[in-house]
Amino acid sequence: MNSKEMSKFKVKAEVVKAMAHPTRLFIMHKLSEGRHCVNELHEMIEVDLSTVSKHLTVLRKAGIVIAAKEGTQVYYALRVPCIMNFMQCIETLIKKNAEDNLCHL
Repeated sequence: MNSKEMSKFKVKAEVVKAMAHPTRLFIMHKLSEGRHCVNELHEMIEVDLSTVSKHLTVLRKAGIVIAAKEGTQVYYALRVPCIMNFMQCIETLIKKNAEDNLCHL
């Protein structure tokens, strides 16, 4: 693998790394249903507001979510909703793995 290819895979790995937390996956799921402000996400997740903000920052830095300020509220949305196709693929993989494990019992 040359350095240009390595750079491409490093960028992809950073995006996947940003998603690799249950709370961030939940946030992505909720944002796939529509945009939300921090307070709304805070109520759904039931953790400190600062923790929700930190998770949103990780997702924003990876380019997964975008933020738009409206008045005193900041609303978040998925930058590219097709990211949820990746999540569907993961769910399919989990089901296949479970089926394989059942076959080996």
